[in-house]
Amino acid sequence: MRRKNLWFLAVVVLALVASACSSSSDETTTTAAPEATTTTQAETTTTAVPSPDFEGKVLDSGGCDTDGYSGRVDTITAIDEYTVEFKLCNPHPAFLAQIAFGVFGIQPEEHLEATGGAPLANPVGTGPFAVKEWLRGDSVVFTRNDDYYGQVAPQETLVLKWSTESAGRLLELQSGNADGMTFPGVQDYPTIEADPNLQLLNKPEPNIFYMGFTNTFAPWDNVDVRKAVAMGIDRQRIVDTFYPPGSETASHFTPCSVQFGCEGDSWYDFDAEAAKTLLADAGFPDGFDTTIYYRDVTRGYLPTPGDVAADIQAQLKENLNINAEIVVMESGEFIQTSSAGGLDGIHLLGWTGDYPHITNFLDFHFAETNLQFGNPYPEIYEPLKTASQTADAATAQPLYEEANNAIKEFVPMVPIAHGGAAYVATSAVQGAYAPPWGDVTFNLWDNGGDTIVFVQGNEPISLYCADETDGESLRACAQVVEALYSYDKDGNVQPQLATECVPNDDLSVWTCSLRQGVVFHDGSTFDANDVVVSYTAGLDAASPLHTGNSGVFEYYDYLWNGLINAPAAEG
Repeated sequence: MRRKNLWFLAVVVLALVASACSSSSDETTTTAAPEATTTTQAETTTTAVPSPDFEGKVLDSGGCDTDGYSGRVDTITAIDEYTVEFKLCNPHPAFLAQIAFGVFGIQPEEHLEATGGAPLANPVGTGPFAVKEWLRGDSVVFTRNDDYYGQVAPQETLVLKWSTESAGRLLELQSGNADGMTFPGVQDYPTIEADPNLQLLNKPEPNIFYMGFTNTFAPWDNVDVRKAVAMGIDRQRIVDTFYPPGSETASHFTPCSVQFGCEGDSWYDFDAEAAKTLLADAGFPDGFDTTIYYRDVTRGYLPTPGDVAADIQAQLKENLNINAEIVVMESGEFIQTSSAGGLDGIHLLGWTGDYPHITNFLDFHFAETNLQFGNPYPEIYEPLKTASQTADAATAQPLYEEANNAIKEFVPMVPIAHGGAAYVATSAVQGAYAPPWGDVTFNLWDNGGDTIVFVQGNEPISLYCADETDGESLRACAQVVEALYSYDKDGNVQPQLATECVPNDDLSVWTCSLRQGVVFHDGSTFDANDVVVSYTAGLDAASPLHTGNSGVFEYYDYLWNGLINAPAAEG
């Protein structure tokens, strides 16, 4: 086995071990999908022979680096009923970690076609639960999948509810109306720890909270203005005041627990006088007026959004004489508008790691196609693109250092905090856990009853998560739709709908063997064509199935380095 292949295996293992070691989970061990084999490394490329009785689908990009396409995918082919080949344009060291992300879940080709590529409220999957009904404004109700090939849920019904205030979520548990919740408030930790009827579930998730700017709006088109704000905010004060134990002030955008996350120089120190001088030299000696936009949704990276927004508002006025109006936006509108670079002030947003690789943090936010911060910076995205295709650690390390230093130089955002996070469950729940990567699946929780109720921070935007990015939607989808790989409760990558995906020597071709005998909730049989069609719906902008909710398909776009047949950018 060649040195670069050994490094690939080592980097995946080390990244996952780092996540797992920080987990405090000591409850019932997650049952892995049965009959799953360990992924092995292929020494040479092998060409599978198509079955004469199977008409396999193919997603064809038309060729790498042709007609303006510079994405990762050359072809995705259903070789036979239970074999899918991903032929990529370049090596992809993070392939397994990425395809385990639930956004890349598989639905039946017939269902995607019947819904016109928009199963927004009625996803069909292979998971431990199926959607029964979505009571808008109140709850999503799921029913147990009795034919599930993995660990069948002990309860017949799962109810997912929501409350924007952490105190309201906690009250639901204390009153006996719920069994679990997301992200308790900092002030509630002592109450929870002292209550024998509750259990605090440490969630060692890699995350980041940041203040974002869009450089197509004045004065944020001036790097010195952005830098002045970066130096004029006491980030440590925010962490000390509003964050729970285990949180830390961010030295880089990516947490240091993720390999290469903290390469390069640390962020600017707080220096109000230097910030005020820099702002004056940039032409704003008396400050200016702006807006702080946020959504009232609690996250591990932002446990009390309103309080943090008010503190940033106060610091801007006190330290820089910047007058900031606070505007609270509806969650879906905020995500879509900020993602498109449509907010003319400061937007408060964050990120929870979806898969254990630095590409999940940096490539998503600073890609050439991401308009969130305005016009992208080639000094950032060019080394990132090269690094994402590099299977050699010695070559990748300086590229990530270069990208991190460029992020500091151009200040598209200010990294504030890596938040400590937790869930809460009642003591009656056996097997309760809060994973560092991926979403909790409630077939592993057992409250001893027929119904289990979980309260999260907000209502899902839709239940078609190929075209969503918010945690509330992703948590709901995770109960229903599964991907080729998944994460266990400690964050380790494991086979799911695939039994293994084996790479060729340079990590540019991955051949996935699929689990046989799996049935979708609608009774149809899972096969390789479902995989190809599900990826086509997300990746091919010209496909009639590329509809979704917003039609943006952000994760498919960013994490596969661009969509196939993407329309030409205006201007």
